[in-house]
Amino acid sequence: MLLTAFFWGGTFVAGRDVALHMAPFTASFLRFLIASALLWVLIKKFEGGLPRLARGQWVSVALLGLIGIFGYNALFFTGLRTVPAGRAAVIVAMNPVLIALGAALFFGERLTRRRVLGVVVSASGAIVAISHGRPWTLFSEGVSWGDAAILGCVVTWATYSLLGRYSMKSMSPHAAVTYSCLVGTALLLPAALAEGLLDRLPGFPLLAWIDVAYLGACGTVLGFTWYYEGVKTLGPGRASVFINFVPLFAILAGYVLLSEPVHPTLLFGAALVCSGAYVTNRG
Repeated sequence: MLLTAFFWGGTFVAGRDVALHMAPFTASFLRFLIASALLWVLIKKFEGGLPRLARGQWVSVALLGLIGIFGYNALFFTGLRTVPAGRAAVIVAMNPVLIALGAALFFGERLTRRRVLGVVVSASGAIVAISHGRPWTLFSEGVSWGDAAILGCVVTWATYSLLGRYSMKSMSPHAAVTYSCLVGTALLLPAALAEGLLDRLPGFPLLAWIDVAYLGACGTVLGFTWYYEGVKTLGPGRASVFINFVPLFAILAGYVLLSEPVHPTLLFGAALVCSGAYVTNRG
């Protein structure tokens, strides 16, 4: 689980570098083309192949691919063009909080005072990170397009997670992830072609290809596989605690690999977001 958090923290640094060389849909398509191929091999080995889907399951899988793969990654690479990796990771770390709110709204889970406190603390941390410790400037300067795109990642991933919770009642986690990746890759292809994928393909530097391979293999395939293994072995409560390490690894990797400055307000915001996520999902 610690290595999973490390890999997921690294996706923000790799994504930041890729976003400087590739258009959003192109980067997303190449990432999930690699991930889909590897997931296909894994599910063939461990589960004997993908199960047949009923008509209703195809609707769920299509929504998972559209929202969690197509939507999330388009926003992810768009935001990382201008937002530093560490700050983006802090904002995305609000995911467990929004998922808890969605679970209360759509699945009838209780929204206790403790969970409300966690939501407030986590949201405060994101505001501190976005505003560089000056929340009042959000009223005068607003939120940048990059920050808005990363906030969109939070919404799309929370939606994907809640849809996945419904879908995994009738299929395994690996099957749900593999199908959603395949559908998302197919949806991304026309958009990538429209961005000039075929013309630009020979001009991408080697480092960008390494980053895309990392995003597909480590950030997607190994990350998801090990996360589900952690949930299976430790339980969802204990496993989710490790996700709080993601923004910390991202901040550290951004500092070491991209020379991104680490402001005290970013660390304070990260601490608030992680604390709020822990309080919201504790127990």
